[in-house]
Order: sequence, then C-alpha cells, then structure tokens
Amino acid sequence: MSRQIVLDTETTGLDTANGHRIIEIGCVEIRDRRLTGNHYHQYIQPEREIDAGAFNVHGISNDFLADKPLFGDIYQAFIAFVDGAELIIHNAPFDVGFLDHELKLSGYKKSLSDHCRVTDSLAFARKMYPGQRNSLDALCKRLDIDNGHRTLHGALLDSEILADVYLRMTGGQTALALDASASAGSVDGIDSRIERDDEPLMVIEANAEELEAHEQWMARLNDAGANHWQRLLAESVDA
Repeated sequence: MSRQIVLDTETTGLDTANGHRIIEIGCVEIRDRRLTGNHYHQYIQPEREIDAGAFNVHGISNDFLADKPLFGDIYQAFIAFVDGAELIIHNAPFDVGFLDHELKLSGYKKSLSDHCRVTDSLAFARKMYPGQRNSLDALCKRLDIDNGHRTLHGALLDSEILADVYLRMTGGQTALALDASASAGSVDGIDSRIERDDEPLMVIEANAEELEAHEQWMARLNDAGANHWQRLLAESVDA
C-alpha cells in the first residue's frame, strides 16, 4: 500500500549555520491518494530565542514553547512515524536540512534519507507551472483550494493544505478518461493531434428544402408537446 507523509516545519530562523532550530513539526498521512486522518504534530523547545521575522510568520513565541520537549526527547517518535514513507515537502531542502541538523545534534547517526524518500512539491510545481509564483498561497489560488483560515503559518495546518495542493496537482484524469484518451492517440494522458495524410473530410450542408422540412417537423413536435427542450432553450435565451 502506497504511504506518503506530507510534512512541514516551523523554525526560529532561516539558517542552521546561525544556530537556528526547529520549533514545530506537522505531518499528515496519505495512503493510496486518500488522507487517512492519521497525523504527527509536535511543538519543540529550541533552547534559543526566536527571530522577530520568524515570529511574524508563524506567531509562535518562546513563552509558548517554554514547557515543550526538546528535539532529542521526541525524535524517535518522529522517525517511527515517517519511517518507510515518501515525504512530500514544499521546498524540501530547507526542512530536510533542519531535520538532519536536529538529528545530528541529538546524537542520531542516520539522516532522514536513510528512512524516507523525499519529494519536493515546490520543484514539482515549478516544472508544472514554469515562470509563475509557486508558493503555497499561490498554488491554493491557482488550484481553487480554500486557505482563508491560514492567517499565520503553522506546521500542521500547512501540511494539511499542502496535502490538498499535492493531490490536486497530481490528480490528473480518471482511469476511464485516461483509457479513452489513450485509444484516441494520447501519450501519458496528454491529448495529441492525429495527423491525416488524405483530403479533409467533406461537410455537406442542408439545402433550403431540407431545412424547411426540418422546421415543419420540429413545429409538429412542439405542437404535440413533445419538444420540451426547444421551449426550455428559447426561455434560457430570452432570460
């Protein structure tokens, strides 16, 4: 059974080289393209101050985190949750870099890639929508996903939104539609034009006599009350 984990983190700042740490991890589980409701969520005491710029993004304060566990106390439960899954992360190098840094500080000898395969949904979106903005907010707007409740960033909330975005981006057509398009000459689910070497098909238009006969027949149906759709169409045009 295919198992994917959509993951997001919040941090004290932008760079581990400057001593910044993870303060929140949020994960939601997808199995066979369906959200299971199973999730992992943890706030973490970073043992340092949060940058003002980072606080403005996520709104998580040092006071709020004062009684939360250290990463070294929770990483085993985190690894157990994601082990063997494909991780879906927006701008994966950022989050994976922070997580590997935290694992190293905790004395763990392995990296995240030893447990999981990582897919960067930002890189995927850039290939799908080249030259466009591909932030989570921009993708929600483009894919008609409601994120009006997202006033601040949050790891669990953002992972839930990203799950919707990723499923929408990778949804494509149904199997039935793909089978139909394949029989019509499409490749990889993309419609392709069928080139013909012979002459264009001839279009034979009705002559005046045939058009008059058609109108008389339609009038007979209408008088009999059988031609409901014609009356509905007329009403919709007049509306």
